Amino acid sequence: MTTREVREQGSVTADDLRAKIREVPDFPKPGILFYDITTLLKDRTAFKDAIDLLVAPYRDQRIDVVVGMESRGFIFSAPMAYTLGVGFVPVRKLGKLPAETVSVEYALEYGTNTLEVHRDAIAPGQRVLIVDDLLATGGTVSGTIDLVRRLGGEVVSLAFLVELRFLKGRERLRGYDVHSIIEY
Repeated sequence: MTTREVREQGSVTADDLRAKIREVPDFPKPGILFYDITTLLKDRTAFKDAIDLLVAPYRDQRIDVVVGMESRGFIFSAPMAYTLGVGFVPVRKLGKLPAETVSVEYALEYGTNTLEVHRDAIAPGQRVLIVDDLLATGGTVSGTIDLVRRLGGEVVSLAFLVELRFLKGRERLRGYDVHSIIEY
């Protein structure tokens, strides 16, 4: 079932969900408009609708595991894995996982960050759906794609609740299926 079919069957739209997101000016610094999803999350209907719209395109696809990035990506990826009846793999910040890991360093606007995943989290050939709350510049998801591929996983698609189109993160992800619900 596609996102469009879910919208046609129900009454929820991306605009309905966008209306649940609080816009906070000058956070975390002057000149930045922050899109705060906590107001959507606390609304049980909007949260359920967001998960339903995110999972819709994947209901009829073969997905073996859903990967979510720390920390807000966990909010959406875990219930999506549950709904699809597949496993969930957390990608965490450096030093948070207890067993043997593989890591990747990726660029941020002002520096770098490191992500890790357990070395045994994804088996070669597994079909992977990568989920995060937000697609901005694409740095975090690009690092996660690198981790999945190094473990032998096949990236089926990338799903995001929110996409900031003006930051052109999708351009960095050419060649991948990218699905987002709310666009700014």
